[in-house]
Amino acid sequence: MTALPKRILVPLDGSDNALRALDFAISLAKSGAGARLELVNVQVPVGQAVSMFVASSEIKGYHREEGMKVLGPALEVVKKSGLPHAHHIGVGQPGATIAAFCKQLECDHIVMGTRGLGAAARLLLGSCATEVAHEATVSITLVK
Repeated sequence: MTALPKRILVPLDGSDNALRALDFAISLAKSGAGARLELVNVQVPVGQAVSMFVASSEIKGYHREEGMKVLGPALEVVKKSGLPHAHHIGVGQPGATIAAFCKQLECDHIVMGTRGLGAAARLLLGSCATEVAHEATVSITLVK
């Protein structure tokens, strides 16, 4: 039997599927004593045209504000659960950034929602869940 995860990374993008993934992660964390949730939101970097004219401190503030818009409701849910948790905001390509947070925070499981893209859309647009699956070295639970 596989041991229950101790540190679970939950990437959040504000979608209903991500919130369902959070609910699943909370249930999973409660089933194992001492489990901790690490919530992460990844912001897409601004383009060079913006960064040439806007101070880096303003861009960082913008990313933080946008990240907290997504994380705020999730943090309320996790606080009510009573589980230990932390939240993080990253900037970069979502799949690689999520995998990097997983490694940096020493998480042993990822629980994330999918956007439910069909095969054709996934081929054209890519899929964050697919990227994370290729980049991460831990078990991943996808929630639709």
